[in-house]
Amino acid sequence: MREIVSIQCGQAGNQVSTAFWDTIIHEHGLDNDGHLPEGLSSDKLDVFFQESTNRKYVPRAVAVDLEPATIDAIRSGKLGAMFRPDNLIAGQSGAGNNWAKGYYTEGSELLEPVMDIVRREVEQTDSLQGFQVTHSLGGGTGSGMGTLLMSTIRDEYSDRMISTYSVLPSPKASETVTEPYNAVLALNQLVECSDATYCLDNEALYNICGRTLKIEHPSHDDLNRLIALVMSGVTTGLRFPGQLNGDLRKLAVNLVPFTRLHFFTTSFAPLFAANTSSFHDLSVPELTQQLFNPANVMAACNPNLGRYLTISTIYRGDISIKEVDDCIQASYRKNKDLFVEWIPNNFQTSVCNTPPHGIKSSATFIANTTAVQELFTRSNEQFYQMFKRRAFLHWYTGEGMDETEFTEAYGNLVDLVAEYDQYQNATVDDIVQDDCYVDQQYEVEELVGENEAVDANAIVGLSIVEEE
Repeated sequence: MREIVSIQCGQAGNQVSTAFWDTIIHEHGLDNDGHLPEGLSSDKLDVFFQESTNRKYVPRAVAVDLEPATIDAIRSGKLGAMFRPDNLIAGQSGAGNNWAKGYYTEGSELLEPVMDIVRREVEQTDSLQGFQVTHSLGGGTGSGMGTLLMSTIRDEYSDRMISTYSVLPSPKASETVTEPYNAVLALNQLVECSDATYCLDNEALYNICGRTLKIEHPSHDDLNRLIALVMSGVTTGLRFPGQLNGDLRKLAVNLVPFTRLHFFTTSFAPLFAANTSSFHDLSVPELTQQLFNPANVMAACNPNLGRYLTISTIYRGDISIKEVDDCIQASYRKNKDLFVEWIPNNFQTSVCNTPPHGIKSSATFIANTTAVQELFTRSNEQFYQMFKRRAFLHWYTGEGMDETEFTEAYGNLVDLVAEYDQYQNATVDDIVQDDCYVDQQYEVEELVGENEAVDANAIVGLSIVEEE
């Protein structure tokens, strides 16, 4: 069994993960205490759960927060009896919406107790697949301590996958003044530590609740349920037997063409108001049409303004693979200009015969699109406006940070946006020419030696001119 250890960090991370556990226990038929009734199959439950006595299944999860309120809410909530008490870890002081507190001071003090629990969970697995981290980037704990945990896990388990569900700051639903600092510093770490990051933000979720689901005053529970639907869809192939399903590594291999470009947008179907359910047939064409609708994207960026590098669609229910392939091919032809032409067959489909709880069929869409740079550009611009005046900087330097860390994080994100921009505008000829140049450069460097690399570049340049 390929197990996954879940880590939920900060207030948002814990609340989203609680909604996720609530969703998947209903899909697997567990009760709120984690018991599996007689007669139900436990097939692939071990991916996210560890079996205890009397058919009780305990989530393989570590819940962390630097203040006790959120962890206490989990303990006293309806799923409190399901979690192992040792795995709920809380500090006392909080991070005060300060990335530096979560990464360097308060979070660093709590790091070793948390890693002890993570190591214990890893030791109890047969074949660890990787880690799933849920956090937000706007606050202090999720961004600071969340990335500290990822960095530590990357050092200790370098050959395992790290998948993150990251709630980014949104332009209209901001709750903290220092969000741009926290987000840019956290994204700088995610570029290096994460293998797959699913980008979500509150503004897009609010828009879906208001415009599509017709909820007048959406609560955080409504937003968390939407994220839980996406998480349930993405992990379907890991939790249920199905056709063409894989694991975290297979998903990443199909979606990440370049190491640093591992930030995905997601959407889910069906989404409609409760009073209009009788007007929807939930057929494959309707689900596919909703997946490609920009209004269903759970991040505040427009995929029509970028280009898809790769996409993956996961369908659930009594659905034929041929019908899925036909609909995806039709959508591909219809939106052909939105796909880069230098990655052939850059879409993956998978089908699981087990439908979600309470719905006949559903579909989840994962896209590696260059339009995601809009999220980073927005955070970078807000970061720059504050940093050039050194606003709020003393709160971070007071925790031991240096100003160069800010400039490095900002520069790394600028480079990331430039990379997305480069591949968005690239053509087949550009890619072929770049490959030819690189191959020639390596050949010449082998001939002239490493010490003459600069001269080698000049020689390669001359050889290209002579060929022309």
